[in-house]
Amino acid sequence: MQIKKQWLLIDFVLKEWLLVAPALGAVLTSVYLGRVTAWTAAEMQVLLLLLALFVAVSGLQHSGAVDLLAARLQRRRGRLAVKLVLMTFFLAMVVTNDAALIVMVPLTLALKPRAAQALVILEALAANAGSALTPVGNPQNLFIYWSYALRPLEFVMAMAPLALLFLLVLLVAAAMVDRGEEAPAPVAAGAVCGRKTAIYTLLLGLVLLAVVHVLPVYAALAVVVYALLCDRQALRIDYTLLFSFAFFFVLAANLKTILAASIACGGHVFLFSALASQVMSNVPAALLFARFSADWHALLWGVNVGGFGSLFGSLANLIAYRIYVAHHGGGVNVRFALKFQLWGYAAFLLAAALYAVVWRC
Repeated sequence: MQIKKQWLLIDFVLKEWLLVAPALGAVLTSVYLGRVTAWTAAEMQVLLLLLALFVAVSGLQHSGAVDLLAARLQRRRGRLAVKLVLMTFFLAMVVTNDAALIVMVPLTLALKPRAAQALVILEALAANAGSALTPVGNPQNLFIYWSYALRPLEFVMAMAPLALLFLLVLLVAAAMVDRGEEAPAPVAAGAVCGRKTAIYTLLLGLVLLAVVHVLPVYAALAVVVYALLCDRQALRIDYTLLFSFAFFFVLAANLKTILAASIACGGHVFLFSALASQVMSNVPAALLFARFSADWHALLWGVNVGGFGSLFGSLANLIAYRIYVAHHGGGVNVRFALKFQLWGYAAFLLAAALYAVVWRC
């Protein structure tokens, strides 16, 4: 029994490392400093916006809206790979890269394409590239956007070169995949959109207005209140990521005090955050390096470029990989993992080269 409990603990740590690592780090650094670091008002606002965004997207997913849209998209069978990649790219801008892949990868695998591995990898790249363009495309973008008090257009223009270059590259790659594909059998549409879809579309719009400072941030509470009162299913979100943010806020503040340093060169901020993302994922990398630099351009590019590369660079990568492997019976698919890494690091190097051209230190 004792051995079984130990294995359960090890299994939990391996699966939830993104929660365990910052929690342990926050506790240890707090003990070292002899104090408990409190969250700032801005950090509390980021947590509230993330919670509201996750709940609104969850509600939309459960309403069947995205599934129905995907099913309608594939009815015209030509250029399926291009359509799937485009939909993943643009969907990630609004509902986050993680949610886009949760919808698109199962749909892709249900179509049983010949180049399933290539399509899943292209969709993972598309989700990371598309999400880089908007403040709500991924959690680290929202954090940087809010923490540095950026304007919407300022944010979009900063990331436009990366998103547009990858859109072009991904379209070319998807077109090459389409050349070797046969038309798949049609997939039945999911749930029919109705009142629930309309409500969550409005609630998501409300969150977006709060993000761009049109509405006060606490207006986003309406999403959580509605879910509590009318739709508990929408509350089934990734709380691990939310609590990871909370712990990383504390850890980053403590490390800033301990190290008592800053990084002046934008090139260093970009490089350190991009490389750190390969190990710790781009969300915690953003939270950590924001404490050491005022150069939001470099940090924003660093953590978004860092989403490419390793499976750990972005949670979206792990989501795409896990869904594909689970669909094929579970276990470790070495060939797919190697292909994923190869394509990912090719994208990483391309994005890093683009940064060197666009934003030189």
